[in-house]
Amino acid sequence: MQLRQQNLDRLDGGTFDVLIVGGGINGAVSAAALAARGVSVALVERADFASFTSQESSNLVWGGFKYLENYELPLVWKLCTSRNQLMKAYPTAISEIGFLATLDKSAPFPAPLAGLGTLGYWIIGRFATKRPRYFRPKAIKKAEPVVDTSTAKGGIQYQDAYLKDNDARFVWSFVRSALDNGATVANYVSVSSATREDGTMWHASLTDEESGREMQLQARTIVNAAGPFVDGLNEGWGNHTDHRIVYSKGIHLIVPSLTDSDRVLAFFDDTGRLFYVIPMAHRSVIGTTDTRTDNPREGVTEEDRDFLIKQINARLDLVKPLTKADIISERCGVRPLVVENDGDDRTDIDWTTLSRRHALEVDVAKKIVTIFGGKLTDCLNVGEEVVEAIEDLGVPVGPEVPGWYGEAPDSERERFETEAATLGLDRRPSIERAGSVAEVLWRRHGVAAFDLLKEVAEDPSLGEEVLVGSDILRGELHLMAEREMVTRLDDFLRRRTKLSLVIRNDELGADPGMSEVNAAFGL
Repeated sequence: MQLRQQNLDRLDGGTFDVLIVGGGINGAVSAAALAARGVSVALVERADFASFTSQESSNLVWGGFKYLENYELPLVWKLCTSRNQLMKAYPTAISEIGFLATLDKSAPFPAPLAGLGTLGYWIIGRFATKRPRYFRPKAIKKAEPVVDTSTAKGGIQYQDAYLKDNDARFVWSFVRSALDNGATVANYVSVSSATREDGTMWHASLTDEESGREMQLQARTIVNAAGPFVDGLNEGWGNHTDHRIVYSKGIHLIVPSLTDSDRVLAFFDDTGRLFYVIPMAHRSVIGTTDTRTDNPREGVTEEDRDFLIKQINARLDLVKPLTKADIISERCGVRPLVVENDGDDRTDIDWTTLSRRHALEVDVAKKIVTIFGGKLTDCLNVGEEVVEAIEDLGVPVGPEVPGWYGEAPDSERERFETEAATLGLDRRPSIERAGSVAEVLWRRHGVAAFDLLKEVAEDPSLGEEVLVGSDILRGELHLMAEREMVTRLDDFLRRRTKLSLVIRNDELGADPGMSEVNAAFGL
Protein backbone atom coordinates (compact mmCIF):
# COMPACT_ATOMS: atom_id res chain seq x y z
CA MET A 1 0.00 0.00 0.00
CA GLN A 2 3.01 2.26 0.39
CA LEU A 3 3.38 2.81 -3.36
CA ARG A 4 -0.24 3.93 -3.68
CA GLN A 5 0.06 6.26 -0.68
CA GLN A 6 3.15 7.87 -2.16
CA ASN A 7 1.29 8.53 -5.39
CA LEU A 8 -1.73 9.95 -3.58
CA ASP A 9 0.58 12.41 -1.83
CA ARG A 10 2.08 13.42 -5.17
CA LEU A 11 -1.37 13.95 -6.68
CA ASP A 12 -2.54 16.21 -3.87
CA GLY A 13 -1.51 19.76 -4.69
CA GLY A 14 0.45 18.66 -7.75
CA THR A 15 0.74 20.44 -11.08
CA PHE A 16 0.94 18.30 -14.21
CA ASP A 17 1.11 18.65 -17.95
CA VAL A 18 -1.62 16.02 -18.42
CA LEU A 19 -4.37 14.55 -16.26
CA ILE A 20 -5.59 11.21 -17.66
CA VAL A 21 -8.99 10.08 -16.43
CA GLY A 22 -9.48 6.34 -16.83
CA GLY A 23 -7.14 3.42 -16.20
CA GLY A 24 -8.20 0.95 -18.88
CA ILE A 25 -6.00 0.14 -21.84
CA ASN A 26 -6.44 3.58 -23.45
CA GLY A 27 -5.53 5.50 -20.31
CA ALA A 28 -2.69 3.16 -19.36
CA VAL A 29 -0.97 3.22 -22.74
CA SER A 30 -1.44 7.00 -22.99
CA ALA A 31 0.21 7.48 -19.59
CA ALA A 32 3.10 5.18 -20.52
CA ALA A 33 3.67 6.79 -23.93
CA LEU A 34 3.59 10.33 -22.53
CA ALA A 35 5.76 9.58 -19.49
CA ALA A 36 8.31 7.92 -21.77
CA ARG A 37 8.69 11.28 -23.52
CA GLY A 38 9.21 13.35 -20.41
CA VAL A 39 5.67 14.67 -20.04
CA SER A 40 4.49 15.04 -16.43
CA VAL A 41 1.44 12.80 -16.15
CA ALA A 42 -1.23 12.11 -13.53
CA LEU A 43 -3.41 9.06 -14.14
CA VAL A 44 -6.44 8.33 -11.97
CA GLU A 45 -8.90 5.44 -12.13
CA ARG A 46 -12.05 5.44 -10.01
CA ALA A 47 -11.87 1.66 -9.49
CA ASP A 48 -8.90 -0.61 -10.20
CA PHE A 49 -6.85 -0.45 -13.36
CA ALA A 50 -8.50 -2.39 -16.20
CA SER A 51 -11.49 -3.14 -13.98
CA PHE A 52 -14.17 -2.56 -16.61
CA THR A 53 -14.08 -3.28 -20.35
CA SER A 54 -10.35 -3.96 -20.39
CA GLN A 55 -10.70 -6.99 -18.11
CA GLU A 56 -13.49 -8.57 -20.14
CA SER A 57 -11.87 -9.20 -23.53
CA SER A 58 -11.29 -12.48 -25.34
CA ASN A 59 -7.55 -12.15 -24.52
CA LEU A 60 -6.87 -12.03 -28.24
CA VAL A 61 -4.33 -9.87 -30.03
CA TRP A 62 -5.65 -10.03 -33.53
CA GLY A 63 -5.89 -8.11 -36.75
CA GLY A 64 -9.67 -8.23 -37.02
CA PHE A 65 -10.28 -11.04 -39.50
CA LYS A 66 -14.04 -10.59 -39.21
CA TYR A 67 -13.76 -6.95 -40.31
CA LEU A 68 -12.99 -8.21 -43.79
CA GLU A 69 -16.71 -8.98 -44.09
CA ASN A 70 -17.39 -5.23 -44.20
CA TYR A 71 -14.35 -4.53 -46.42
CA GLU A 72 -12.60 -2.46 -43.72
CA LEU A 73 -9.22 -3.15 -45.29
CA PRO A 74 -7.40 -0.07 -43.89
CA LEU A 75 -8.49 -1.00 -40.35
CA VAL A 76 -7.40 -4.63 -40.79
CA TRP A 77 -4.04 -3.46 -42.17
CA LYS A 78 -3.55 -1.18 -39.17
CA LEU A 79 -4.56 -3.83 -36.64
CA CYS A 80 -2.35 -6.47 -38.26
CA THR A 81 0.55 -4.03 -38.06
CA SER A 82 -0.12 -3.54 -34.35
CA ARG A 83 -0.48 -7.28 -33.77
CA ASN A 84 2.87 -7.93 -35.45
CA GLN A 85 4.50 -5.18 -33.40
CA LEU A 86 3.13 -6.56 -30.13
CA MET A 87 4.11 -10.14 -30.95
CA LYS A 88 7.65 -9.00 -31.56
CA ALA A 89 7.76 -6.85 -28.41
CA TYR A 90 6.26 -9.49 -26.09
CA PRO A 91 7.67 -12.83 -27.29
CA THR A 92 6.74 -14.80 -24.15
CA ALA A 93 3.52 -13.02 -23.12
CA ILE A 94 1.91 -12.89 -26.59
CA SER A 95 2.00 -16.00 -28.74
CA GLU A 96 0.88 -16.87 -32.22
CA ILE A 97 -2.07 -19.25 -32.17
CA GLY A 98 -4.13 -21.04 -34.80
CA PHE A 99 -7.84 -20.37 -35.29
CA LEU A 100 -9.56 -23.44 -36.71
CA ALA A 101 -12.94 -22.37 -38.05
CA THR A 102 -15.41 -25.16 -38.80
CA LEU A 103 -17.80 -24.19 -41.57
CA ASP A 104 -21.23 -25.77 -41.42
CA LYS A 105 -24.75 -24.73 -42.39
CA SER A 106 -24.60 -21.71 -40.06
CA ALA A 107 -21.54 -20.24 -41.83
CA PRO A 108 -22.50 -17.15 -43.85
CA PHE A 109 -20.19 -18.05 -46.75
CA PRO A 110 -18.82 -21.21 -48.42
CA ALA A 111 -15.48 -22.78 -47.56
CA PRO A 112 -13.67 -21.64 -50.77
CA LEU A 113 -14.60 -18.01 -50.12
CA ALA A 114 -13.52 -18.33 -46.49
CA GLY A 115 -10.23 -19.81 -47.65
CA LEU A 116 -9.71 -16.87 -49.99
CA GLY A 117 -10.43 -14.52 -47.09
CA THR A 118 -7.81 -16.16 -44.87
CA LEU A 119 -5.27 -15.93 -47.66
CA GLY A 120 -6.00 -12.22 -48.06
CA TYR A 121 -5.78 -11.78 -44.30
CA TRP A 122 -2.36 -13.45 -44.27
CA ILE A 123 -1.17 -11.15 -47.06
CA ILE A 124 -2.51 -8.03 -45.30
CA GLY A 125 -0.66 -9.24 -42.21
CA ARG A 126 2.58 -9.17 -44.23
CA PHE A 127 3.14 -12.94 -43.83
CA ALA A 128 4.08 -12.45 -40.16
CA THR A 129 2.35 -15.70 -39.14
CA LYS A 130 2.15 -19.22 -40.48
CA ARG A 131 0.17 -19.44 -43.68
CA PRO A 132 -3.52 -20.44 -43.56
CA ARG A 133 -4.63 -24.01 -44.18
CA TYR A 134 -7.76 -25.66 -45.54
CA PHE A 135 -9.24 -28.65 -43.67
CA ARG A 136 -11.63 -31.24 -45.00
CA PRO A 137 -14.13 -32.53 -42.42
CA LYS A 138 -12.07 -35.70 -41.79
CA ALA A 139 -8.97 -33.58 -41.20
CA ILE A 140 -10.88 -31.41 -38.70
CA LYS A 141 -11.96 -34.54 -36.80
CA LYS A 142 -8.40 -35.86 -36.75
CA ALA A 143 -6.96 -32.56 -35.52
CA GLU A 144 -9.76 -31.83 -33.04
CA PRO A 145 -11.76 -34.95 -32.14
CA VAL A 146 -14.06 -32.88 -29.93
CA VAL A 147 -15.53 -31.03 -32.94
CA ASP A 148 -18.78 -32.46 -34.33
CA THR A 149 -18.13 -32.62 -38.08
CA SER A 150 -21.38 -34.36 -39.04
CA THR A 151 -22.65 -31.21 -40.80
CA ALA A 152 -19.28 -29.63 -41.56
CA LYS A 153 -18.54 -28.61 -45.12
CA GLY A 154 -14.88 -27.98 -44.38
CA GLY A 155 -12.70 -25.75 -42.29
CA ILE A 156 -9.97 -23.15 -42.42
CA GLN A 157 -7.17 -22.37 -40.03
CA TYR A 158 -5.67 -18.91 -39.94
CA GLN A 159 -3.20 -17.49 -37.46
CA ASP A 160 -3.43 -14.65 -34.97
CA ALA A 161 -2.15 -14.16 -31.42
CA TYR A 162 -3.35 -14.25 -27.83
CA LEU A 163 -2.32 -13.18 -24.34
CA LYS A 164 -1.12 -16.14 -22.27
CA ASP A 165 -1.90 -14.26 -19.08
CA ASN A 166 -4.96 -12.04 -18.85
CA ASP A 167 -5.87 -8.76 -20.48
CA ALA A 168 -5.86 -6.83 -17.20
CA ARG A 169 -2.29 -7.98 -16.50
CA PHE A 170 -1.31 -6.63 -19.92
CA VAL A 171 -2.90 -3.28 -19.08
CA TRP A 172 -1.02 -3.23 -15.78
CA SER A 173 2.29 -3.51 -17.66
CA PHE A 174 1.65 -0.07 -19.18
CA VAL A 175 0.68 1.38 -15.80
CA ARG A 176 3.95 0.06 -14.38
CA SER A 177 5.85 1.53 -17.35
CA ALA A 178 4.27 4.91 -16.68
CA LEU A 179 5.31 4.71 -13.02
CA ASP A 180 8.84 3.69 -13.97
CA ASN A 181 9.13 6.79 -16.15
CA GLY A 182 7.90 9.25 -13.53
CA ALA A 183 4.12 9.32 -13.90
CA THR A 184 1.92 9.78 -10.84
CA VAL A 185 -0.72 7.06 -10.81
CA ALA A 186 -3.44 5.88 -8.44
CA ASN A 187 -6.36 3.50 -8.53
CA TYR A 188 -9.61 4.00 -6.61
CA VAL A 189 -9.45 7.76 -7.12
CA SER A 190 -12.43 9.52 -8.69
CA VAL A 191 -12.67 12.97 -10.23
CA SER A 192 -15.26 14.90 -8.27
CA SER A 193 -15.05 17.94 -10.52
CA ALA A 194 -12.80 19.54 -13.11
CA THR A 195 -13.03 23.13 -14.25
CA ARG A 196 -10.96 25.42 -16.44
CA GLU A 197 -11.51 28.69 -14.66
CA ASP A 198 -8.52 30.82 -15.65
CA GLY A 199 -8.20 29.66 -19.25
CA THR A 200 -4.75 28.18 -18.72
CA MET A 201 -5.06 25.33 -16.21
CA TRP A 202 -7.55 22.66 -15.29
CA HIS A 203 -8.39 22.52 -11.59
CA ALA A 204 -9.51 19.04 -10.56
CA SER A 205 -10.96 17.85 -7.27
CA LEU A 206 -10.28 14.19 -6.52
CA THR A 207 -11.57 11.72 -3.96
CA ASP A 208 -9.72 8.69 -2.64
CA GLU A 209 -12.45 6.05 -2.69
CA GLU A 210 -10.65 4.05 0.00
CA SER A 211 -10.19 6.69 2.70
CA GLY A 212 -12.49 9.50 1.58
CA ARG A 213 -9.52 11.88 1.37
CA GLU A 214 -10.18 14.94 -0.79
CA MET A 215 -7.39 16.15 -3.05
CA GLN A 216 -6.75 18.93 -5.53
CA LEU A 217 -4.46 19.14 -8.56
CA GLN A 218 -3.83 21.30 -11.61
CA ALA A 219 -3.16 20.17 -15.16
CA ARG A 220 -2.56 21.96 -18.45
CA THR A 221 -4.53 19.36 -20.42
CA ILE A 222 -6.94 16.48 -19.83
CA VAL A 223 -7.19 13.13 -21.60
CA ASN A 224 -10.63 11.57 -21.37
CA ALA A 225 -9.89 7.82 -21.44
CA ALA A 226 -13.02 6.70 -19.61
CA GLY A 227 -13.94 4.02 -22.15
CA PRO A 228 -17.71 3.42 -22.07
CA PHE A 229 -18.14 6.55 -19.93
CA VAL A 230 -16.39 9.16 -22.10
CA ASP A 231 -19.66 10.79 -23.16
CA GLY A 232 -20.73 11.45 -19.58
CA LEU A 233 -17.43 13.10 -18.71
CA ASN A 234 -17.49 15.25 -21.82
CA GLU A 235 -21.02 16.37 -21.04
CA GLY A 236 -19.97 17.37 -17.54
CA TRP A 237 -17.05 19.37 -18.91
CA GLY A 238 -19.14 21.05 -21.61
CA ASN A 239 -17.12 19.35 -24.32
CA HIS A 240 -19.11 18.81 -27.53
CA THR A 241 -17.71 16.11 -29.83
CA ASP A 242 -18.27 14.76 -33.33
CA HIS A 243 -18.40 11.17 -32.04
CA ARG A 244 -20.24 9.30 -29.33
CA ILE A 245 -20.38 5.78 -27.94
CA VAL A 246 -22.92 2.97 -28.28
CA TYR A 247 -22.60 -0.32 -26.42
CA SER A 248 -22.31 -3.89 -27.57
CA LYS A 249 -22.26 -6.50 -24.81
CA GLY A 250 -20.05 -9.56 -25.06
CA ILE A 251 -19.89 -12.44 -22.61
CA HIS A 252 -17.53 -15.37 -22.06
CA LEU A 253 -18.02 -18.51 -20.00
CA ILE A 254 -14.97 -20.24 -18.51
CA VAL A 255 -15.43 -24.01 -18.29
CA PRO A 256 -13.21 -27.09 -17.84
CA SER A 257 -10.85 -27.65 -20.76
CA LEU A 258 -12.64 -28.88 -23.88
CA THR A 259 -9.51 -29.66 -25.89
CA ASP A 260 -5.88 -30.32 -25.07
CA SER A 261 -4.56 -28.48 -28.11
CA ASP A 262 -3.13 -24.97 -28.09
CA ARG A 263 -5.59 -23.83 -30.72
CA VAL A 264 -8.67 -21.62 -30.85
CA LEU A 265 -11.77 -23.35 -32.18
CA ALA A 266 -14.02 -21.02 -34.16
CA PHE A 267 -17.64 -21.54 -35.12
CA PHE A 268 -20.51 -19.53 -36.53
CA ASP A 269 -23.50 -19.43 -34.22
CA ASP A 270 -27.10 -19.68 -35.36
CA THR A 271 -27.13 -15.93 -36.11
CA GLY A 272 -24.06 -16.19 -38.35
CA ARG A 273 -21.68 -14.56 -35.85
CA LEU A 274 -18.30 -16.00 -34.95
CA PHE A 275 -17.71 -17.39 -31.48
CA TYR A 276 -14.74 -19.24 -30.08
CA VAL A 277 -13.32 -21.80 -27.70
CA ILE A 278 -10.12 -20.18 -26.43
CA PRO A 279 -7.48 -21.73 -24.16
CA MET A 280 -6.89 -20.07 -20.79
CA ALA A 281 -4.43 -21.90 -18.55
CA HIS A 282 -6.04 -25.31 -17.91
CA ARG A 283 -9.51 -24.08 -18.87
CA SER A 284 -11.50 -23.19 -21.97
CA VAL A 285 -13.21 -19.86 -22.62
CA ILE A 286 -16.41 -19.88 -24.69
CA GLY A 287 -17.50 -16.63 -26.30
CA THR A 288 -18.09 -13.99 -27.28
CA THR A 289 -21.65 -12.85 -27.86
CA ASP A 290 -22.66 -9.57 -29.48
CA THR A 291 -25.77 -7.98 -27.99
CA ARG A 292 -26.94 -4.39 -28.19
CA THR A 293 -27.40 -2.79 -24.78
CA ASP A 294 -27.92 0.66 -23.33
CA ASN A 295 -26.65 -0.37 -19.89
CA PRO A 296 -22.87 -0.71 -19.63
CA ARG A 297 -23.27 -2.54 -16.30
CA GLU A 298 -25.87 -5.05 -17.43
CA GLY A 299 -23.95 -8.27 -16.69
CA VAL A 300 -24.54 -11.86 -17.76
CA THR A 301 -28.17 -12.98 -18.02
CA GLU A 302 -29.71 -16.45 -18.01
CA GLU A 303 -30.51 -15.92 -21.67
CA ASP A 304 -26.83 -15.26 -22.38
CA ARG A 305 -25.75 -18.45 -20.62
CA ASP A 306 -28.39 -20.58 -22.27
CA PHE A 307 -27.49 -19.25 -25.72
CA LEU A 308 -23.77 -19.95 -25.47
CA ILE A 309 -24.19 -23.38 -23.92
CA LYS A 310 -26.72 -24.35 -26.59
CA GLN A 311 -24.40 -23.14 -29.37
CA ILE A 312 -21.33 -24.99 -28.11
CA ASN A 313 -23.19 -28.23 -27.37
CA ALA A 314 -24.51 -28.22 -30.93
CA ARG A 315 -21.00 -27.96 -32.38
CA LEU A 316 -18.93 -30.21 -30.14
CA ASP A 317 -19.07 -33.97 -29.77
CA LEU A 318 -18.92 -34.10 -25.97
CA VAL A 319 -19.31 -37.24 -23.88
CA LYS A 320 -21.50 -35.19 -21.57
CA PRO A 321 -23.07 -31.93 -22.78
CA LEU A 322 -22.08 -28.77 -20.95
CA THR A 323 -24.51 -27.38 -18.42
CA LYS A 324 -24.52 -24.22 -16.34
CA ALA A 325 -23.07 -26.25 -13.48
CA ASP A 326 -19.84 -26.52 -15.50
CA ILE A 327 -19.33 -22.74 -15.53
CA ILE A 328 -16.31 -21.85 -13.40
CA SER A 329 -16.52 -18.10 -13.95
CA GLU A 330 -17.98 -15.55 -16.31
CA ARG A 331 -16.81 -12.44 -18.10
CA CYS A 332 -19.11 -9.71 -19.32
CA GLY A 333 -17.99 -6.50 -20.94
CA VAL A 334 -19.39 -3.75 -23.09
CA ARG A 335 -17.53 -2.69 -26.17
CA PRO A 336 -17.62 1.09 -26.60
CA LEU A 337 -18.34 1.39 -30.33
CA VAL A 338 -17.82 4.69 -32.11
CA VAL A 339 -20.61 6.38 -34.08
CA GLU A 340 -21.15 9.89 -35.41
CA ASN A 341 -22.62 12.33 -32.91
CA ASP A 342 -25.05 13.88 -35.38
CA GLY A 343 -27.75 14.73 -32.86
CA ASP A 344 -29.74 11.60 -33.69
CA ASP A 345 -30.16 9.60 -30.47
CA ARG A 346 -31.75 6.62 -32.19
CA THR A 347 -30.94 3.24 -30.67
CA ASP A 348 -31.61 1.12 -33.78
CA ILE A 349 -28.04 1.36 -35.09
CA ASP A 350 -26.89 -1.94 -36.56
CA TRP A 351 -24.08 -2.47 -34.05
CA THR A 352 -23.05 -5.75 -35.71
CA THR A 353 -21.59 -3.73 -38.59
CA LEU A 354 -19.57 -1.51 -36.25
CA SER A 355 -15.88 -2.32 -35.81
CA ARG A 356 -13.63 -1.77 -32.82
CA ARG A 357 -11.94 1.22 -34.42
CA HIS A 358 -10.95 4.15 -32.27
CA ALA A 359 -11.30 7.87 -32.84
CA LEU A 360 -9.40 10.73 -31.23
CA GLU A 361 -10.89 14.18 -30.83
CA VAL A 362 -9.14 17.30 -29.59
CA ASP A 363 -10.83 20.39 -28.20
CA VAL A 364 -8.11 23.00 -28.67
CA ALA A 365 -9.85 25.70 -26.65
CA LYS A 366 -10.56 23.51 -23.63
CA LYS A 367 -7.35 21.44 -23.99
CA ILE A 368 -9.22 18.12 -23.89
CA VAL A 369 -8.29 14.96 -25.77
CA THR A 370 -11.01 12.31 -25.94
CA ILE A 371 -10.36 8.69 -26.90
CA PHE A 372 -13.40 6.92 -28.33
CA GLY A 373 -13.50 3.14 -28.75
CA GLY A 374 -10.40 1.06 -29.34
CA LYS A 375 -9.18 -2.37 -28.34
CA LEU A 376 -6.13 -4.07 -26.86
CA THR A 377 -4.52 -4.79 -30.22
CA ASP A 378 -4.62 -1.14 -31.21
CA CYS A 379 -3.12 0.21 -27.99
CA LEU A 380 0.26 1.38 -29.31
CA ASN A 381 -1.44 3.39 -32.05
CA VAL A 382 -3.62 5.06 -29.42
CA GLY A 383 -0.58 5.95 -27.34
CA GLU A 384 1.25 7.51 -30.27
CA GLU A 385 -1.79 9.52 -31.34
CA VAL A 386 -2.31 10.85 -27.83
CA VAL A 387 1.33 11.98 -27.69
CA GLU A 388 0.90 13.86 -30.97
CA ALA A 389 -2.34 15.45 -29.76
CA ILE A 390 -0.82 16.60 -26.48
CA GLU A 391 2.15 18.06 -28.32
CA ASP A 392 -0.22 19.91 -30.65
CA LEU A 393 -1.84 21.42 -27.54
CA GLY A 394 1.46 23.06 -26.65
CA VAL A 395 2.92 20.59 -24.15
CA PRO A 396 6.65 20.02 -24.76
CA VAL A 397 7.37 16.41 -25.72
CA GLY A 398 10.88 15.02 -25.51
CA PRO A 399 12.59 12.05 -27.18
CA GLU A 400 11.22 8.60 -26.47
CA VAL A 401 12.76 6.50 -23.70
CA PRO A 402 13.69 3.17 -25.33
CA GLY A 403 11.95 0.09 -24.01
CA TRP A 404 8.88 1.80 -22.57
CA TYR A 405 6.85 -1.17 -23.73
CA GLY A 406 7.69 -4.79 -24.41
CA GLU A 407 9.94 -7.34 -22.77
CA ALA A 408 13.65 -7.07 -22.00
CA PRO A 409 16.11 -8.54 -24.53
CA ASP A 410 16.33 -12.30 -25.00
CA SER A 411 19.75 -12.29 -23.38
CA GLU A 412 18.21 -11.07 -20.11
CA ARG A 413 15.46 -13.67 -20.27
CA GLU A 414 17.98 -16.44 -20.91
CA ARG A 415 20.07 -15.26 -17.95
CA PHE A 416 16.96 -15.24 -15.78
CA GLU A 417 15.96 -18.77 -16.82
CA THR A 418 19.48 -20.04 -16.12
CA GLU A 419 19.49 -18.54 -12.62
CA ALA A 420 15.93 -19.72 -11.99
CA ALA A 421 16.87 -23.29 -12.94
CA THR A 422 19.46 -23.40 -10.15
CA LEU A 423 16.61 -22.69 -7.71
CA GLY A 424 14.34 -25.41 -9.07
CA LEU A 425 12.08 -23.00 -10.95
CA ASP A 426 12.57 -24.85 -14.22
CA ARG A 427 9.83 -27.25 -13.09
CA ARG A 428 6.58 -27.51 -14.99
CA PRO A 429 3.83 -25.13 -13.83
CA SER A 430 0.65 -26.52 -12.28
CA ILE A 431 -1.93 -24.93 -14.56
CA GLU A 432 -0.26 -22.48 -16.91
CA ARG A 433 0.52 -23.33 -20.53
CA ALA A 434 4.28 -22.87 -20.32
CA GLY A 435 7.47 -24.89 -20.33
CA SER A 436 8.52 -23.86 -16.85
CA VAL A 437 7.61 -21.78 -13.81
CA ALA A 438 10.49 -19.50 -14.77
CA GLU A 439 8.81 -18.71 -18.09
CA VAL A 440 5.60 -17.78 -16.29
CA LEU A 441 7.47 -15.53 -13.87
CA TRP A 442 9.29 -13.77 -16.69
CA ARG A 443 6.19 -13.01 -18.71
CA ARG A 444 4.42 -11.69 -15.59
CA HIS A 445 7.20 -9.58 -14.10
CA GLY A 446 10.01 -9.18 -16.62
CA VAL A 447 13.32 -8.00 -15.16
CA ALA A 448 11.65 -7.36 -11.79
CA ALA A 449 11.54 -11.14 -11.39
CA PHE A 450 15.30 -11.06 -10.70
CA ASP A 451 14.40 -9.60 -7.29
CA LEU A 452 12.24 -12.63 -6.68
CA LEU A 453 15.16 -14.96 -7.42
CA LYS A 454 17.22 -13.21 -4.73
CA GLU A 455 14.48 -13.81 -2.18
CA VAL A 456 14.04 -17.46 -3.16
CA ALA A 457 17.80 -18.02 -2.90
CA GLU A 458 17.67 -16.76 0.70
CA ASP A 459 14.42 -18.53 1.59
CA PRO A 460 13.48 -21.50 -0.66
CA SER A 461 9.93 -21.55 0.74
CA LEU A 462 9.26 -18.36 -1.25
CA GLY A 463 9.60 -20.46 -4.41
CA GLU A 464 6.59 -22.59 -3.43
CA GLU A 465 2.99 -22.03 -4.49
CA VAL A 466 1.02 -19.92 -2.05
CA LEU A 467 -2.31 -21.33 -3.26
CA VAL A 468 -2.71 -24.95 -4.34
CA GLY A 469 -2.56 -25.33 -8.12
CA SER A 470 -2.18 -21.59 -8.70
CA ASP A 471 1.35 -21.13 -10.08
CA ILE A 472 1.58 -18.05 -7.82
CA LEU A 473 4.69 -18.24 -5.66
CA ARG A 474 4.93 -16.90 -2.12
CA GLY A 475 7.71 -14.58 -3.20
CA GLU A 476 5.46 -13.08 -5.86
CA LEU A 477 3.16 -11.77 -3.15
CA HIS A 478 6.03 -9.66 -1.80
CA LEU A 479 6.85 -8.40 -5.29
CA MET A 480 3.24 -7.50 -6.08
CA ALA A 481 2.69 -5.85 -2.70
CA GLU A 482 5.67 -3.61 -3.36
CA ARG A 483 5.11 -2.82 -7.04
CA GLU A 484 1.47 -3.33 -8.09
CA MET A 485 -0.93 -1.26 -5.96
CA VAL A 486 -3.08 -4.23 -4.98
CA THR A 487 -5.72 -2.47 -2.88
CA ARG A 488 -8.56 -4.97 -2.75
CA LEU A 489 -8.56 -8.75 -2.95
CA ASP A 490 -10.20 -8.74 -6.37
CA ASP A 491 -7.29 -6.69 -7.72
CA PHE A 492 -5.04 -9.67 -7.04
CA LEU A 493 -7.40 -12.51 -7.90
CA ARG A 494 -8.97 -11.02 -11.02
CA ARG A 495 -6.57 -8.50 -12.54
CA ARG A 496 -2.93 -8.90 -11.44
CA THR A 497 -3.57 -12.63 -11.86
CA LYS A 498 -6.42 -14.62 -13.43
CA LEU A 499 -7.00 -16.93 -10.47
CA SER A 500 -10.68 -16.12 -9.99
CA LEU A 501 -11.26 -16.80 -13.69
CA VAL A 502 -9.82 -20.31 -13.71
CA ILE A 503 -10.45 -21.50 -10.12
CA ARG A 504 -13.89 -21.54 -8.51
CA ASN A 505 -14.41 -18.94 -5.80
CA ASP A 506 -15.33 -21.53 -3.19
CA GLU A 507 -12.06 -23.37 -3.83
CA LEU A 508 -10.08 -20.16 -3.52
CA GLY A 509 -11.88 -19.20 -0.34
CA ALA A 510 -11.18 -22.59 1.25
CA ASP A 511 -7.47 -22.56 0.42
CA PRO A 512 -5.34 -22.10 3.57
CA GLY A 513 -3.00 -19.87 1.58
CA MET A 514 -5.64 -17.14 1.33
CA SER A 515 -4.73 -15.91 4.81
CA GLU A 516 -1.17 -15.40 3.57
CA VAL A 517 -2.47 -13.53 0.53
CA ASN A 518 -4.55 -11.19 2.65
CA ALA A 519 -1.66 -10.58 5.03
CA ALA A 520 0.75 -9.78 2.19
CA PHE A 521 -1.49 -7.01 0.88
CA GLY A 522 -2.72 -5.78 4.26
CA LEU A 523 -6.31 -6.75 3.49
